[in-house]
Amino acid sequence: MNENSEIGEMRERIDEIDDELIRLWRERAGLSQDIGAKRIAAGGTRLVLSREEVVLRRFRAGLGTEGVKLALLLLQAGRGPL
Repeated sequence: MNENSEIGEMRERIDEIDDELIRLWRERAGLSQDIGAKRIAAGGTRLVLSREEVVLRRFRAGLGTEGVKLALLLLQAGRGPL
């Protein structure tokens, strides 16, 4: 296998991973929006800060500072801007 075909295969795999990340992003955002709607319908608040803190800690532990940035984007996608 030459270098160009190897690079091409790696790029194809990156594209597959990106497609899966997009699918998971959409699924996660939808679930989060559904939870928020159910919480509001039950008389609760739109968001729960303690839950957001758990998510931020998990992403920080797994990915460091960049993980926090990703977690903030995910949280915003699910609940909308504050």
